Amino acid sequence: MKPYWQNYIDGAWVDGGAGRVDIINPGNGEKLAEHALADEADVDRAVQAAKRVHLSGVMSDLRPIERGRLVQAMGRYLLDNIDEISRTLTLEQGKPLWEAEREVHGAALYFEYYGNQASTVEGRSIPLGAGLFDFTENAPYGVSAQIIPWNYPLEMTARSLSAALTTGNTAVIKTPEMTPITNAWFAHAAEAVGLPKGAVNILCGWGHQAGAALSSHADVNQIVFTGSVRTGIAIATAAAGNVVPCVLELGGKSAAIVHDDADLEAFENDIRWGIYFNAGQVCSAMSRVIVHESRHDEMVERAVNIAKSLSVGPGIERAEAGANMGAMVSEAQRDRAAAMVAEAESQGATVATGGRKMNIPGAFLEPTVLANVTPDMTIAQDEVFGPVLSVMKFRNEAEAIKIANGTQYGLVGGVFTRDLDRATRAARQIQAGQVFVNQWFAGGVETPFGGFGKSGYGREKGREALWNYVQTKNIAIRLG
Repeated sequence: MKPYWQNYIDGAWVDGGAGRVDIINPGNGEKLAEHALADEADVDRAVQAAKRVHLSGVMSDLRPIERGRLVQAMGRYLLDNIDEISRTLTLEQGKPLWEAEREVHGAALYFEYYGNQASTVEGRSIPLGAGLFDFTENAPYGVSAQIIPWNYPLEMTARSLSAALTTGNTAVIKTPEMTPITNAWFAHAAEAVGLPKGAVNILCGWGHQAGAALSSHADVNQIVFTGSVRTGIAIATAAAGNVVPCVLELGGKSAAIVHDDADLEAFENDIRWGIYFNAGQVCSAMSRVIVHESRHDEMVERAVNIAKSLSVGPGIERAEAGANMGAMVSEAQRDRAAAMVAEAESQGATVATGGRKMNIPGAFLEPTVLANVTPDMTIAQDEVFGPVLSVMKFRNEAEAIKIANGTQYGLVGGVFTRDLDRATRAARQIQAGQVFVNQWFAGGVETPFGGFGKSGYGREKGREALWNYVQTKNIAIRLG
């Protein structure tokens, strides 16, 4: 691990006008490296570089299939360097090494998937009668500003960058200040496959400085953001000043409705992956389980067993997939989650297991299960973004749906039952952009992902995401 990492602007590695920031290894609490911090002038240089490349037509004028090959090659570059990237990701973010390796594979898959889609982004002809020929084109917006979260810094960049490049845009990426290092490999990949200088720019900076400058920049044409509701509103407000479209993914308080006929033994696997993967730092985490009152105690017992089965410690020591969990991203994030657990207990919830900071160096929280949670509690309404599962009761189907829909969010929901009619009703009634039936996290890069309500708007993943990066142009030609 080198001690200092620079920003990447217009094809060059550069220092930041705002100085440097310490990157902390959450697995032991020690300083890992320093990273350059961009200021407003750095942001402007990056945007101007991306604008220059866009206006030159070097990206948009490429035959789409050729552009797609470049995008796919970037994914292959990531896989060629998976060992170094995954180790670095674990050290800066805290997740187990095997989870980091999966993230690299997931990032590469976005480039493969969208690169394959490049030649399918087609217009259509519109009949207007004799003497006229009318057709549409899908034109790239231009400069895509992408503000990346810290929980999946590699995969989240990949899903927006790959789609932007596939459709002929250029990009300015603001990395998360806690986990910026692995984004450097996107710059290396862009160089390796021959993208022009300035097509991809990557900088680390504070949200209130670099992020604000980027989201309000007059030469940014489209914005992609994943993060909190509060920050998303600020970005959308800034973008509105320039009439710039956004894709916003703003988190969730996702609920699984578990009916009395559900297979709870099989559901244990959904608990393991749904709330304890990446230490619960997942926007679509299964943070609430709404279970029929007749199965509540059994559900809590099974959840406690899953939580207690996890080996928790430094991610770099956990190379093999299995019953283990790494650190949270920072001690501040860990402390926030622990405080929310304590507040829930003060409001009447029962800490069935966990809930405490672990007495080892690093940002570790015990895998937690809360029982007897009610909809009016803060823990049932606010996103924890940690390894904390809230178990709630329902008496009938209508009450279950009401509880599931009873937050400001609408990102993901789920229903577990052997009754297909009941599952279908729930899938239609749950107010969320994605609903899982009998398997949490079913789907993949091919399936559209995005929120209802304050979970945001626009879609990432799937073919639908491509339409966020193009605008329709109609061309009418008089013949003869």
